[in-house]
Amino acid sequence: MGTVVDAPVVVAEEVTENMLGGKKVTVVFVLGGPGSGKGTQCANIVEHFGFTHLSAGDLLRAEIKSGSENGTMIENMIKEGKIVPSEVTIKLLQDAMIKSENDKFLIDGFPRNEENRAAFENVTISFSLFQTKISPAFVLFFDCSEEEMERRLLGRNQGRVDDNIETIKKRFKTFVESSLPVIEHYSSKDKVKKIDAAKPILEVFEDVKAIFAPYVPKAE
Repeated sequence: MGTVVDAPVVVAEEVTENMLGGKKVTVVFVLGGPGSGKGTQCANIVEHFGFTHLSAGDLLRAEIKSGSENGTMIENMIKEGKIVPSEVTIKLLQDAMIKSENDKFLIDGFPRNEENRAAFENVTISFSLFQTKISPAFVLFFDCSEEEMERRLLGRNQGRVDDNIETIKKRFKTFVESSLPVIEHYSSKDKVKKIDAAKPILEVFEDVKAIFAPYVPKAE
């Protein structure tokens, strides 16, 4: 008489949504052309709604400054005029979210193009018994005419080398060609909150506040 052998127990890896570092995270992508005022409004959102502001550019610069092997690789790619792979930027963003004690994040200036977007949504982070994918709650889009953005950029005195008319035109062109398809993608999923960013700063923030009302920090 044959013996019965128990089949091995297979533990299926569960795919969860937006779990990162043991917490459920809320991610908002912030997009807008150069001079649309998104930086100012991000600071307001951080102050009034308790979000953490993550800039992909700042994270890349910090990694280069750290002198790490990864930072050296990023620096060499930029010097050679190459685009830093999406996976590198995404890893920096994920690490920053995991290290933070917060669970609400504004990701500013990312995704810059469709390739960034697809990579962000397709990267699966594996933990011990489950996998997670991160998708944005919504995209906050600061919509502003090219004429108004140009006026603001030429008028500001921050001494930025990229604020001359020729470079500004190139930055506008890059934004239209690369970032607008990302906005269109999320619009098709009803995930874009569009703000008229041509209005004065305080009026723009009133519109922002209406969108972020569900995220008001709970009183202790």
